[in-house]
Amino acid sequence: GTDMTSDFASYQFQFKTNFTVDAINSGSVEKTGSWNADATSQSITSIFQDAVNPVALLNGTWIITNSSWTWVEARQTVNGELMSLRLDKF
Repeated sequence: GTDMTSDFASYQFQFKTNFTVDAINSGSVEKTGSWNADATSQSITSIFQDAVNPVALLNGTWIITNSSWTWVEARQTVNGELMSLRLDKF
């Protein structure tokens, strides 16, 4: 129920073909994590070890609920709380 969009306003995420992802905050890499996709379950898993909020909130397996060539929407439930995100490609 809490909108955390503003906490991510200064972030960009670069997903690389070697299955790493950089959390870039205000132009500098803050944290590098890993990612993996599963086409069968339409999900993506991201792990940022030892990350702090807000990046730590991205850890886990996200179920893709909608997408286009320029954006993706996904959800996951953590401790009974539904979390949702939208990533836009720039």
